[in-house]
Amino acid sequence: MAIPSTGVRPIETRSVAEQVTAELRRSILCGDLEPGREFSLREIAGMLNVSFIPVREALKNLETEGLVITRPGRSALVAPLDLADLQAIYRLRRTIEPEIAGRACLLLPDAELDRLDAMAAGFGDERLGMDAIYDAHHEFHLALLAPAASAWDVRLLGTLWRAAERYIRIGFGALDPDPGEHHRREEAHGSLVDVFRRRDPEAAAVAVREHLERNEQLALRALGDGTETPPQKPSTPRKSRARRTSQD
Repeated sequence: MAIPSTGVRPIETRSVAEQVTAELRRSILCGDLEPGREFSLREIAGMLNVSFIPVREALKNLETEGLVITRPGRSALVAPLDLADLQAIYRLRRTIEPEIAGRACLLLPDAELDRLDAMAAGFGDERLGMDAIYDAHHEFHLALLAPAASAWDVRLLGTLWRAAERYIRIGFGALDPDPGEHHRREEAHGSLVDVFRRRDPEAAAVAVREHLERNEQLALRALGDGTETPPQKPSTPRKSRARRTSQD
């Protein structure tokens, strides 16, 4: 006798361990739990008003993501920032993203480029820090590459971007008080859109590579390794969106 299919099952509420994992991850990524901080399971359980069991499970999850280091007994450590890791992440990104960009610039519809241009303009809002724009920033870079990215490309880039997230949030967050940094973010991302509009694969690849190189140096300096940021290459001022529309 065949067993009747139950069909698609309803989604269950997230477990306590998943909620603890999400909150600890958020706190580490934004720097509320600072790199190198030691804490006990009792301390975290008290802060979150939960038992030891979900905390222990959450720490195991976060250790696999490289965010915490568990110790014998009932203590753990927020993984210290390792600038060599950040450099390795950007080295891999520079290997992968420019090649995808060269193909994606031929595939992105004009309407999508217009949408990304508007997103880039939002990055210049001085009221919004890196934490506030991070999700949009992630979406921007994924959308720029999406038409030419395979499922494996997206998986690999997702891993690299997650590994870099706290470096970016903490490092670029330290630059938020400078209004000029917000203007730089707008210009840097808007300029990428401008290059993609040219439909020139080589130019798009070079633009993405230089964008990543510049951001790596800015992040390293912000995180305090003493690296001097190379001078910004002179660039042609971007036309306003209205002027481009009237002339194109």
